[in-house]
Amino acid sequence: MRSAFYFLSILWVASLHAQQGPGGFQAPPPGPPPNLVKVKDDLYILQNQASNMGDLIAYGGNATIFLTNAGVILIDSKNDQEHDDLIAKLKTLTDKPIKYVILTHNHADHSGGAAKLEAMGATLLITANDRDNMVLGNQPGTPDLGYVGHAQLTLGGKEVELREFRGHTRGDTVAYLPSERVICLGDLLTTADTIPMIVSYADGGSWTDWSRSMDEILKMDFDMAIPGHGPMVTKQQLVQIRAKFGGHSRACPRHESQPQVRRRDHPNLNQRI
Repeated sequence: MRSAFYFLSILWVASLHAQQGPGGFQAPPPGPPPNLVKVKDDLYILQNQASNMGDLIAYGGNATIFLTNAGVILIDSKNDQEHDDLIAKLKTLTDKPIKYVILTHNHADHSGGAAKLEAMGATLLITANDRDNMVLGNQPGTPDLGYVGHAQLTLGGKEVELREFRGHTRGDTVAYLPSERVICLGDLLTTADTIPMIVSYADGGSWTDWSRSMDEILKMDFDMAIPGHGPMVTKQQLVQIRAKFGGHSRACPRHESQPQVRRRDHPNLNQRI
């Protein structure tokens, strides 16, 4: 199973940075439950407090909450076990329902809670490439909607622009909130000291394309970047992270095919080139 391969891979890499006892690598116990980090008046991160491997296993990755007067747009769902805490935290911010859940990629620490959110009435969205990964992995909560290249979602007068890149997987989503000047990068970026950046080759990831994708992302007009794990960083800090990891500097090739949504007549999900 592809998600299991990713999980074992990241545990192996993290073990290189951790003390090993006689029994080999053991993830630390999780810290306290995730807390809400305010980014803007209508934008929050449900972020793990310890941001270590124990937190990743227990709670999943970052989830970004974008509030509108017509409902909530959630970017990543954390994992299945974190669902009740996520809903409880959300209710402290708004009484509006979750309308859309954008999955940055297919791995269970970001998509594992999607099935329960869909059961509550939320519409799920992921790239067509990572939807294929979820299908191959027989993962619960596989979205009906899979976009290619670019898409734009509008709710309550607020926009989220979606762009597909390759790096961590074959079809990572970067969610850009133009009114907030914030981007959500999923696991194209991790800033937690004990959770290194990694590509999932089983899911079509590529370090070479990660470099190209980051060069393209840095051309976008934003102030802050929210990673898949760890605290958000400024654009200048992201420039430094890109330089640290080196690689190719040429821009990511444009998607030549017309963006599309693999479902008909969905009024709030607009195609965009």
